[in-house]
Amino acid sequence: MIAFFITLLPVICFVLWVYYKDKYNKESIYILLKYFILGMMISFFAIIIEKILIDRNIFEDDTNLIYTSFIVAACTEEILKGLTLFIFANREESYDEKLDGIIYSIFLSLGFATIENIIYVNFEKMVSIFQLAFSRAIISIPAHVMFAITMGYYFSKYKFEDNIVKRRQNLILTFLIPILIHGIFDFILMIGYKWAIIVFILYIVVLARINLNKFNKYMLYSKKRFFDRLKHGKK
Repeated sequence: MIAFFITLLPVICFVLWVYYKDKYNKESIYILLKYFILGMMISFFAIIIEKILIDRNIFEDDTNLIYTSFIVAACTEEILKGLTLFIFANREESYDEKLDGIIYSIFLSLGFATIENIIYVNFEKMVSIFQLAFSRAIISIPAHVMFAITMGYYFSKYKFEDNIVKRRQNLILTFLIPILIHGIFDFILMIGYKWAIIVFILYIVVLARINLNKFNKYMLYSKKRFFDRLKHGKK
């Protein structure tokens, strides 16, 4: 029960953090809950696809790590998230500013991470269950949020771009960049070399800095749009 709580606590914290950050044009609880549930649903599809890909793995050593990191995990999970965002967010009437894409993407990923964490904890041996729950709480869930910010950032660039060529480029980046940063994250985590922990910490710091800057950039757009509308409303 304690491990279960440790696993879910960061999800709750991130939900509250994102809801608070979206202060100028808040999305309804219903919409946020919808994307959270969608994330939970697609996690089951990811489990099935990943199991199939693992069963068909013919690689060994470092090639196996690359296959597992980039194909099994990163491609499966980020493509499923990206497709869900593309199918549902494109038709969202309340999607009227760039920050919304990041918000939807984060809630989608948090729903996904919730089921993923529950499954990991339930199938782990009791001797290491607390270690697993703690490590996923401080590493895996924040990482999912960083991948989600990247995806939402480029998806909003796609949605609000008028140029057809740039729209296509941004849609490709919506899938490609999260796959790359997710794959690198998993690869460094699994590689097992002594120096890998240093590289991993540096990677996490850089990843967090870049993505928080993206989040804040769209927050400033949201703030500016909010006060512009207030100003024009007074006239």
